[in-house]
Amino acid sequence: MSAPDRALREESVRQHCRVLRLPTMAAQFVRLAEEANKQQYGPVRYLEALLAAELEERERNAIARRIFEAKLPRVKTLEEFDFSQTPQISAARIHELAEGTYIQKAEPIVFLGEPGTGKTHLATGLCVAACRQRRRSRFTTAAALVNELVEAKHANQLSRALGRWSRYELIVIDELGYVPLAEAGAELVFQVIADRAEKTVVIVTTNLPFSEWPQVFPNARLCKAMLDRLTDRAHIIETGTESFRFRRTIATRKSGGRGRVPAEVSEGRTSASP
Repeated sequence: MSAPDRALREESVRQHCRVLRLPTMAAQFVRLAEEANKQQYGPVRYLEALLAAELEERERNAIARRIFEAKLPRVKTLEEFDFSQTPQISAARIHELAEGTYIQKAEPIVFLGEPGTGKTHLATGLCVAACRQRRRSRFTTAAALVNELVEAKHANQLSRALGRWSRYELIVIDELGYVPLAEAGAELVFQVIADRAEKTVVIVTTNLPFSEWPQVFPNARLCKAMLDRLTDRAHIIETGTESFRFRRTIATRKSGGRGRVPAEVSEGRTSASP
């Protein structure tokens, strides 16, 4: 086959791929054909390799889209989490959760611990794991969730906003308890969580023991109902009290790293936020 004929046929294949929306096949069919010729693969094996490449790329794109739609502040995975710094957290338990059975069973997860102990990283890592399983997920802070719902209520769009949240297979509510909520805001957060009870799953991170939740939810009945929904069949994971980010800062200072640590930090009178 002459070079012009070859180029014409290749362009024809690319055009067919564009019409059929097979961009990976369009990009790789020449390379894979050359590889098939070298390895003396038959046409069926060549076609299998082409289709596999297209499917793998679609899978990667679908996962990337799920992660983007989750609106994570930073993408952190469980593979990046240093369990050696938090011996009180069972790595086996976290990796078992990452398999996603808790989502199928609609079992809530509550990460409870002081700032800097890995709550947000673990919640984010589980969210990424869910995205890898092609599950529709969403991350938010408690304050951002309240603001969104209050704005929707003022615009007479509350039902639509609640409907959007109900369609996620997993939602992560970070920093619940860091800022006291007005009663109206607390009621909206409760509505989101109550609507998901025993149907779809929620992950919550908090720095407050349950006994101190009335500080955040001033309505005693609402607070009790919230705890009832969140702790029923829940995985409650305590991340401890000592900030490993604080320990890392001190270690960096001792090893001659740059940056001066304020006296109140070096004396342990404050800790990093999650």
